[in-house]
Parts: sequence; C-alpha cells; structure tokens
Amino acid sequence: MAKKYDAGVKEYRDLYWAPDYVPLDTDLLACFKVVGQAGVPREEVAAAVAAESSTGTWSTVWSELLTDLEFYKGRAYRIEDVPGDPDAFYTFIAYPLDLFEEGSVVNVLTSLVGNVFGFKALRTLRLEDIRFPIAFIKTCGGPPAGIQLERDRLNKYGRPLLGCTIKPKLGLSAKNYGRAVYECLRGGLDLTKDDENINSQPFMRWRDRWDFVAEAIDKAERETGERKGHYLNVTAATPEEMYKRAEYAKELNMPIIMHDFLTGGFTANTGLANWCRENGILLHIHRAMHAVIDRNPHHGIHFRVLAKCLRLSGGDQLHTGTVVGKLEGDRQSTLGFVDQLRESFVPEDRSRGVFFDQDWGSMPGVFAVASGGIHVWHMPALLNIFGDDSCLQFGGGTQGHPWGNAAGASANRVALEACVKARNEGRELEREAREILTEAAQHSPELAIAMETWKEIKFEFDTVDKLDVA
Repeated sequence: MAKKYDAGVKEYRDLYWAPDYVPLDTDLLACFKVVGQAGVPREEVAAAVAAESSTGTWSTVWSELLTDLEFYKGRAYRIEDVPGDPDAFYTFIAYPLDLFEEGSVVNVLTSLVGNVFGFKALRTLRLEDIRFPIAFIKTCGGPPAGIQLERDRLNKYGRPLLGCTIKPKLGLSAKNYGRAVYECLRGGLDLTKDDENINSQPFMRWRDRWDFVAEAIDKAERETGERKGHYLNVTAATPEEMYKRAEYAKELNMPIIMHDFLTGGFTANTGLANWCRENGILLHIHRAMHAVIDRNPHHGIHFRVLAKCLRLSGGDQLHTGTVVGKLEGDRQSTLGFVDQLRESFVPEDRSRGVFFDQDWGSMPGVFAVASGGIHVWHMPALLNIFGDDSCLQFGGGTQGHPWGNAAGASANRVALEACVKARNEGRELEREAREILTEAAQHSPELAIAMETWKEIKFEFDTVDKLDVA
C-alpha cells in the first residue's frame, strides 16, 4: 500500500494543523506551552502535540481507512507567543468530546498528557489550562457535598473555617496525638487534620489514632458547644484498605475524612468521593506531590488544571497554597484557580492565568485551603486573598505558641474574628493590618504573645512559577 504522505513530523502538520477551525461548544479545549526542537516550525510542533494526544501515529496505517479520523482527531487551531519567552509558544488544541469516557478525569489526563510529553519533536511541554465542555461536566459527580452543604453540616457561617495540621507530623503516639487535637479544638479551631504522610505507621496505627481523635472531638464539642472535626487521612496502599478506613470513620460519627488525591490517584479519589456522597461524609483533599508536576514553568501540568480535575473528580476542600506563607504561589495565579474551585462561571482572564471561559453549571464549589507557614500576622492578607469560602490552617502558627496549642488556637480565632469584623466595617485589611490586630490583642493576651512571637517571621522568596504576563 503506497503512503499518502512522507513519514515524519510534517505529516502531522498536514493533518492536525487547522488554523481555520472554529471550536465547537462540545469540544474539550487545551492550551499547551511548547518549546520545540531547533529548526522545527511551530505549526509542525503544534500539530504533533495534537496528533500524539489524540489519533495520530508516526506512520500511515491501513486501519485508518476503517474509521473517520476527521471526526475524532484533535486539531491545533491557534498559536500565540508567550510573553517574555522567545523560545516558547502557546498552542491551542480542540478535542472532540467523543474521545473521552464520560465522567472520567483519568481518561482525559491519560489522553492529553499520558504519552505526548515524551515526544522527541518537543524540548519541553506544559499543559496550562483545559476548557471542559458543560456536556462533560454534567457526567462528573463533583464535590460530595459542596460549600453550602458543608457549612450546614458544620454549622459555620459568615467566616472562613479555621484549622491546623497536628505537629510534629510524624512520631507522636496515638494518645498524645489525640491530646494535641483536643487542645487545638478547645482553644477555638473548627478543624484539625492529619498531615499528608500520616497513614498507619508503626509508631501510630490508624485505628488507635482515630479512637483517640474521636474522644478528643467529643470532649471539645461538649466543652465549647461548637461542631468540631478532624481530617482522618484514609489514603492507603490499596482501595480496599482505603474504604475500610472510611467505613470506620463513619462508625465513629466523624464528619470529614481526607485523601491525598495525586499520590492516591484519580480513580481512587473519584470512588472515595462517590462513597462520601452516599454516606454523608465530607472529603478534604491534600495535594501532596503537586509541585513535582506543576512547579516547573516549562514542563508538566499547571495546578489550575489539577484543581479543575479535582473539582470534577470530587472533593469538598482542596489545598491551594497561601501566597504569603512558606509554599510557592503567585497571587494572581492562585486567585485564578481558586475561582475555578468555587465559582459557577469563570471568564477568560490572562492576568490570572485563565485561558478559557469555563462554565461549571450547577456543580457545587470546593473550599480553598490555605496552609503552610502562616501565622496571625498573615490573617488580614489571607482573608483578603481567600475570602470567606476558605479554610485557613495554621500548623506551627498554632502549636508554636509559647503557651501551648489551646492558646495558639485562641490567638488565631481572635485574629480571624477581628479581621472579619474589620472587613465587614469596610476597613482595608492589608493596609490596616497592624492596627486591626493590635486593637484585638488588647483583649487577648494569647494574641498579643503570638504577635510578639512571630513578628519577624517572613517567607520572602522569589516566585518560581510566575504568570506569563508582559
């Protein structure tokens, strides 16, 4: 059988470069940042990405005649310069919806990034954004509860949730872990959490930890009259063990459990989200391993894509970084993907790294979780950045208080409520931060000590992954 065209990269341009194509509402759209090999035209590289992430292969095969590739192939329909980066360019690709299994984030990622990142025509490749068509979104379960139902179950309104990660993250006995949880909750926090790498190690098996945590929650609730909770990390080596732990959390009447969605995998996460929806339990999501995937500005997958995939896969809370704390995070970029978690419609906004209009329909929203190197001095900025539909988690910023966990929790609660009150009065939180906190500290010695303890602690490093804005 004679070849229809020469083998090589150029065949992709002939079939998959479509500058006149107008994307359909039902198409899944993707934006990649690409650096091609030297001497290869942009159109050929863009077409190669479209081909290798959809129907293409390196040579002509006879079975192409058994189907209609025009109906199924991805199309590179636009190329743009990357501001400030002469080597890279954006390519926009439209994929027919029928390429993807309904409700399967796994299948979308397997298709779009499962193989093409190893393609030799590329030097680097990064998936910057995806526009999921509403037809696909309607096939996904999404958050088990969503923001409003979570507030109703926890009886928390008008302010962010307040939490902390128990420290040290590794090494405590189950009983001492429970003691730390109790002190934080009785001091004023709403929630405490397992850290991402606490599962069931020899020094603290999961069932023992959970028994003491349940006792701590019950005691703190009776003493404070408030609903309390702890993120019990059900992430495990197998799905069967994960569900076993989730079932025990239900037996203990715990309101929320936790999953590491990237290390655990999207299949496990979607299944767990479905279980939580059926059993009336909230699902907190940690993003452990994300920076391996998203921090390099030229390679990998941007976190805005991972956040969108998590909303579709299912989770009621997702770690998003803090902007002002110890972890990487550009402010405008963070605001862009926080919108993707919570809003019903997000318009294209390149100043926030949003490449497409995204309609989420009626899918419930996800709480943004700010966690990592934050303390009371950060409270005004955190409230400004993340708003009410967030969970502010202070690990060392609670348990590092000189007077102990309960005093640290009290300092955080007073600072938060003072900032909410100031915000509601129309004050400018970040500009008046010192005055707002100093006024509140006059009535809270715990806050006064916290402010003195952390007044010099800052994390002022250059952001690695910045927005591509000229």
